[in-house]
Amino acid sequence: MNLHEYQAKQLLREFSIITPRGIVVEDPTHAELAATGYLGGEAWVVKAQIHAGGRGKAGGVRLVNSTEALQHAAADLLNTALITYQNAPDGQWVSKLLVEETLPIAREMYLSLLVDRESERVAVVASSAGGMEIEEVARTQPDKILRELCDPLLGLQEFQCRNLAFGLGLTGSHIGDLTRMLRALYKLFTDSDLSLLEINPLVITTDGRIVALDCKMSVDDNAVGRQKKLADMRDDTQVDNKEVAAQAAGLNYIALAGNIGCMVNGAGLAMATMDLIKLHGGEPANFLDVGGGATAETVAEAFKIILSDNKVRAVLVNIFGGIMRCDIIADGIIQAVKDVGVQVPVIVRLEGTNVELGKQKLADSGLAIITADNLTDAAQRAVTAVQGA
Repeated sequence: MNLHEYQAKQLLREFSIITPRGIVVEDPTHAELAATGYLGGEAWVVKAQIHAGGRGKAGGVRLVNSTEALQHAAADLLNTALITYQNAPDGQWVSKLLVEETLPIAREMYLSLLVDRESERVAVVASSAGGMEIEEVARTQPDKILRELCDPLLGLQEFQCRNLAFGLGLTGSHIGDLTRMLRALYKLFTDSDLSLLEINPLVITTDGRIVALDCKMSVDDNAVGRQKKLADMRDDTQVDNKEVAAQAAGLNYIALAGNIGCMVNGAGLAMATMDLIKLHGGEPANFLDVGGGATAETVAEAFKIILSDNKVRAVLVNIFGGIMRCDIIADGIIQAVKDVGVQVPVIVRLEGTNVELGKQKLADSGLAIITADNLTDAAQRAVTAVQGA
């Protein structure tokens, strides 16, 4: 679960980490009042609040130096879809703006905490080259990327913080400032069950303060149940409607850009199914794991979600009947096709307990359901059906 920048900065301030002063607005007229009445100054930064990176390059972050320019930027961004390289082609809806004071910046850096799956530890990553091109820095100048792994029992140690400070070229009081900030960030990361905390850029101002100029946070979805405060920050307007419906139905669904809908039980099998669709020249429209205990009701809801995507031209159902027998799954598929009124080709591959009985039920249903002998055959038939359509 992602948080907006303004929500992430609220958490940072609770852990005594300095951020720019700012205020959230939802109306262009309020933007001027917020800037002149609360922030003061003669220049401000206007930031679209969406769950995607690349806002700056897409025009979602604007520096303005007059109230007229501020109002124009707010009117131009609010209630529109901002398209970045991370959320193309549809973009995400902008319903809130963060208006912040400008700061005199002497230096920019990069800092993040994330879960390193390979080492099974929290990793602290830093770089002396911060800003929008950090990905390019990591690709072309990997020696500028600093990394410390945190012991699960001991946490982030002070010597590791000093290592990062020295590696960033900090001196004097800034070494202690960064150490205190890193220890606070680690506590925030672990206490809040975060999977990512990224500050880009982390800046040193001309008056010597270390400030989190921008921040991105992601919460581990598996921990949201025990993080009520963070769960209340969820913004479903930033998530695909199909994904919201799937979550309510207890399904694991991720929307993709293709035209072959996938309904599979098991995440690994779902990934393999999408790989085979790609291998044979097709494009999956989604990742959808209905789980091992799929019922007729679950299958029907999954069909509804898949078909709510108007790009879908065929549906590939790939089910391994282990916990649930194939004949029961076949009954669910038949009932779902009848109830939902599926108008696109449906290709079904069943394997497992009572597989022959399940296939026979599909054949006797009188519905236009195409059965496949194996996964490769199913993928080929799905791609052929789309190309034929």
